[in-house]
Amino acid sequence: MAKRKQLEVPSPEALKEMEQGFARETSAPGLRPPIADVVADAAIRSTPLPQADREELARDKADAERLREADGKGLIAREIPIHEITADALTRDRMAMDEDELTELCTSISANGLRLPIEVFEPSNPDTAGKFALISGFRRLAAYRRLNTLTAGEKYQTIPCFIRQPGSIADTLVAMVEENEIRTGLSQYERGRVAAIAVHEGVFATIEDAVKTLFGSASKAKRSKVKSFALVHEELGDMLSHATHLSERQCLRLAAALRAGQGGEIRVALDDHVTDTPEAEWAVLEPLVTKAEGIAPDPSRGGRPRKEAKTREGREVPLANGISIQRIDRADGYAIQFHGANVNSELVDQVMDHIRHLLEKID
Repeated sequence: MAKRKQLEVPSPEALKEMEQGFARETSAPGLRPPIADVVADAAIRSTPLPQADREELARDKADAERLREADGKGLIAREIPIHEITADALTRDRMAMDEDELTELCTSISANGLRLPIEVFEPSNPDTAGKFALISGFRRLAAYRRLNTLTAGEKYQTIPCFIRQPGSIADTLVAMVEENEIRTGLSQYERGRVAAIAVHEGVFATIEDAVKTLFGSASKAKRSKVKSFALVHEELGDMLSHATHLSERQCLRLAAALRAGQGGEIRVALDDHVTDTPEAEWAVLEPLVTKAEGIAPDPSRGGRPRKEAKTREGREVPLANGISIQRIDRADGYAIQFHGANVNSELVDQVMDHIRHLLEKID
């Protein structure tokens, strides 16, 4: 059996020679020892920052992700030049602004700033509708423009805006109506007007569709009233000078008169009179409205048919001569009805004569 050779520890000179040989083998251009790549990668991935700094970087990254998500949803307000916003690209539901309220709003903004940004969207036809079109915030935008004018254009050049992405013009109109319904209520007439114009502009096929969509959160009774207000605008919108001052009851009475076929007479009356106040205009309308309330509505004009008051019949009271009498309650008064074979016109005349004498004695 061969004798094993005993291993010997290399001398320092031998170790040095081995290292030099290894260096010569791995020093060719473009070659790096694999361990060098591993060490470099580990160095890159290591975080030499303190724990507190690493936690702050992680929070900043999470905040940036939330910011990008909120911006994509239109929840981040942006400063937009007021001249880039078109206020009337959509049919506005609000027709007029109270001057005192606008002045108060300007004072509030100048003292405390704008508390709530307006809402805009980017229309598909910017050449005609402008770069941004207003959804809600008509009064706030008007206040900014007035303040900009009062400061000779030096201040209030931009206004904070939420940029929305509505799915359609109908969605945009809904947002506008809901904003005004919640913040500052529209007049009765304005509610009907926006529905009627939306149909006229082809956004909805019918008034029914427009009211159901624009006032979807309203009760059925309220939507029914809005349809009546829309009828007033359709029939008399070009004639009424003080339509926004009409009360709910006045609008409903006027709509009933139009359904009764009084539209032509009402237009003639409005054309013949110049009215400077809401009261004067209603004074022209009321006689015709009152007249129409005695006329049955035209079924072809829609609207809920008026229910006839029920006639109530009392019990028949028998008399000794074979005649019985009965009380009748009707919407227009009371009656006494006679039954029996002996009832004739002569008998009725005699009873009428007795009743007349009886009533004349009553103070």
